[in-house]
Amino acid sequence: MKKKNLFLAKKAEDSTLNQYWFSEQTIEFLVDHLESIYQNGQKIAFLSTPSIYCSLKNQEVKGNSSLFEFDLKLNKEKGFVFYDFNKPIEGLEQFKNTFDIILIDPPFITEEVWSKYAQTINYIKKEDAKILCCSIKENAKMLFELIKVVPQQYKPSIPHLIYQYDFYCNYEHEILKKVNEEIGF
Repeated sequence: MKKKNLFLAKKAEDSTLNQYWFSEQTIEFLVDHLESIYQNGQKIAFLSTPSIYCSLKNQEVKGNSSLFEFDLKLNKEKGFVFYDFNKPIEGLEQFKNTFDIILIDPPFITEEVWSKYAQTINYIKKEDAKILCCSIKENAKMLFELIKVVPQQYKPSIPHLIYQYDFYCNYEHEILKKVNEEIGF
C-alpha cells in the first residue's frame, strides 16, 4: 500500500487563503521533477507551493530551497520566508538574483496577482533561471508576456478545484510533454 503524503495528511486546505493542494500523484511528480533538474548547489524558490516544498525527499535540495509563503502556520519550516504578493519585493533584498529554479502556484489567477508574482520572480531569479508555474489555459498569453513561460502537455491534478490548470515553463523537459494519466489528458 502506498504511503500517504505527510503534508497532505497534516495540513488541511484553507479556503480563506485560497489554498487548494495538488493531488498526491502531482506532488510526487513535481518533487521528482525538481529533484531531477536540480544541480549541486543550485537554489530553488517555492512561491506559494508549500505542498511541494514540504514533500521534498532530497535533503540537499531542501537545504538549498526557500518557501515563500503567506500562511504563518508553515513558519516552522526551515526555509520559510514570509511572503505577501501584495508587497512583491518587500523584505526580499537578500534574495535578489539568487534562484536557479522557481516554482509558482499563486492563490489567485488574475492578471493583477500574476503581475505582482512576476515582479517577485524577476527580482529573485538568476538570469537563466528555470521557471515552472501553473494557471488556467486562458492565462497563456499573459504568462508568456510576464515571465516568458509556455504551456506544457502535463497538467496537474488539483482535486478540489472546479477548473483544470496547465503547467507552464521556460525550459524543455521530456517529462512535461507527457499526459498525466491521473486526469487522462
